[in-house]
Amino acid sequence: MTNVDEVRRSALPLTAPGDLGPLLDRVGEARFVLIGEASHGTHDFYTWRAELTRRLIAEKGFGFVAVEGDWPDCERVDRAVTTGADPYDALYGFERWPTFMWANEEVVAFCRWLRGWNAGRPPGERCGFHGLDVYSLWDSLRAIRRYAATYLPGQMDSVLRALYCFESYGHDPQQYGLATRLVPDTCEDEVVNLLAALGGDEFGVRQNAEVVAGAERYYRAMVRGGPESWNIRDVHMADTLDRLAEHHASGRPAKGPAKGVVWAHNTHVGDARATDMAAAGMTNLGQLARERHREDVVLVGFGTHHGTVVAGDRWGAQHHVMRVPPARPASLESLLHEALPGRDALFLVPPPGLRADWYDEPMGHRAIGVVYHPDRERWGNYVPTVVGRRYDAFLWLDETRAVHPLHGEPWGDVEPETYGAPRPAGHRR
Repeated sequence: MTNVDEVRRSALPLTAPGDLGPLLDRVGEARFVLIGEASHGTHDFYTWRAELTRRLIAEKGFGFVAVEGDWPDCERVDRAVTTGADPYDALYGFERWPTFMWANEEVVAFCRWLRGWNAGRPPGERCGFHGLDVYSLWDSLRAIRRYAATYLPGQMDSVLRALYCFESYGHDPQQYGLATRLVPDTCEDEVVNLLAALGGDEFGVRQNAEVVAGAERYYRAMVRGGPESWNIRDVHMADTLDRLAEHHASGRPAKGPAKGVVWAHNTHVGDARATDMAAAGMTNLGQLARERHREDVVLVGFGTHHGTVVAGDRWGAQHHVMRVPPARPASLESLLHEALPGRDALFLVPPPGLRADWYDEPMGHRAIGVVYHPDRERWGNYVPTVVGRRYDAFLWLDETRAVHPLHGEPWGDVEPETYGAPRPAGHRR
């Protein structure tokens, strides 16, 4: 039997939300479902991810959604969906490039649904919306200062020491990283003291302190090159996921452990050990979650053959709709398109009652980042992958459309592209 025949036999229909039933069965009693995307700018990935998440919340009791976004921005969204406010304003307020990742119509639609789901439920049963990422150094510092000025005046000295230390390098965390490469002075001690000062306080302010600590390590590592900065970022996301699970469980002790859904790129969600990332010394969120929680984790990937996507042609540039060309030959996407032209499908790993050798064969798997150059498809944008070890389930969408951003990019303070750590091919965030 050829790989094409095996793909056809193992494909499950995917035309409506009801077709996600076999995947819900696969989730079973798992506590964490990490849902990927093959790009940050594709409408269909967002909408199918939202459909799956709705069902996980409504049918499986999942209590929070954690996304590849900044903690302070997502905290505003969380307040909206848990207090009954319209989340549109909170999402429209995302300012750090690339805003289209979360400030888009698809996320607004999901968050409005989430607001409706939470309406009338007691606080301990409301589903939260949180950010996992490490980039919000300054926003997190300012949030800590505002909180401490009102609630922790006795800790203001530690807060201000950390703030003034970073301010001495200007307001660009990249410059902090560059400066610490040349001069051994850092803000590490001030950050350690900040964490100690806020260790027992309100969850949100403690998480902002963890973001500051993670960002300080991230930007120092970034300028040295190598995989360390990537690993710091994904370990921070894994640690944040664990803290969120503990925090949400503390609000519902009679109902047992909290369950969480993650939204992030395939390069963070799919197990790094099934790609060339492992050989480069890189780990990721999916691998860490499996190592820490084993059978309590389900990893879900996405892929597409052709269509359109929103991205920028350089870091900080105005985003626009780009064409996604047909996948290159011998790739995972090319195989699935050949087997199922014009059809979408759900794949479970392993396929129930079937042998499927194609799951265990290494193939290039397309990864489109927030910076994208379609003309480089021939030699870039693909991650060597053994799909049956990288994911527990895979959603195949043969043709996809671009996401719908709420606004254009700001032209003021644009954080430069992070550099130094090797990136999986095609992924630029």
